[in-house]
Amino acid sequence: MGHALCVCSRGTVIIDNKRYLFIQKLGEGGFSYVDLVEGLHDGHFYALKRILCHEQQDREEAQREADMHHLFHHPNVLRLVAYCLREQGAKHEAWLLLPFFKRGTLWNEIERLKDQDNFLTEDQILRLLLGICRGLEAIHGKGYAHRDLKPTNILLDDEGQPVLMDLGSMNQACIQVEGSRQALALQDWAAQRCTISYRAPELFSVQSHSVIDERTDVWSLGCVLYAMMFGEGPYDMVFQKGDSVALAVQNELSIPQSPRHSSVLRQLLASMMTVDPQQRPHIPVLLSQLEVLQPLSPGQHTTQI
Repeated sequence: MGHALCVCSRGTVIIDNKRYLFIQKLGEGGFSYVDLVEGLHDGHFYALKRILCHEQQDREEAQREADMHHLFHHPNVLRLVAYCLREQGAKHEAWLLLPFFKRGTLWNEIERLKDQDNFLTEDQILRLLLGICRGLEAIHGKGYAHRDLKPTNILLDDEGQPVLMDLGSMNQACIQVEGSRQALALQDWAAQRCTISYRAPELFSVQSHSVIDERTDVWSLGCVLYAMMFGEGPYDMVFQKGDSVALAVQNELSIPQSPRHSSVLRQLLASMMTVDPQQRPHIPVLLSQLEVLQPLSPGQHTTQI
């Protein structure tokens, strides 16, 4: 992990003794900014995420996000190239240097197709779903859950494979809730860290003496699948209209009929969107189903018996 950083001249920075040239801004959130930079040592483009840290807790959370990245060496989980903390007087910025993918996010792809009155095909959906599940399998296998899975947190690499990003909301997969105070604290945490229209029902009203596990990610995955199928998340419009998402997620999801989708894909979606988390499948179960459903690659053929 790198700590050496300096702003050398206008438009360039040095991280881990390597110089990077600022190209353009890519986006910004509440307390973070993402810039496109070019490595002058290799000519590759990178995304530089800068997190404003107002307090010690902010610095600890940024460090934790970097630590989460370092846990994984998986093609479907975004790797961290370098991390450092920049100090300017009383102000601090945490800098995460990440790979840049020119195709952007899964949401960018959904929106691009929607602008053409089009949607992802079922074959494309199944391939993407398999990659997302493999990324989640890696995260769950380390004893964590992502907790903020959504199309804007899924990048597409140059081959179109999904790469899970924004690991800042990750926490332990299995949480034993042992009282009302802990339940309320977890509920408040989820309200801040888990996007409302992709948040699992059990996180809206956390029960005392309950178990919250990694299947919150399976619910979010169902919302992502719905967005791939229909061009928007199942609760996006509920939120945009100002209606209660907390209430809406307590009812069984009505899945629109479409000739584009097989009954198998619809059943897969329905299983992920099961309100009772104990009835929701785990990722390995979904993976085994998806591996059977994968479309044949060009050149592959089935053997007639």
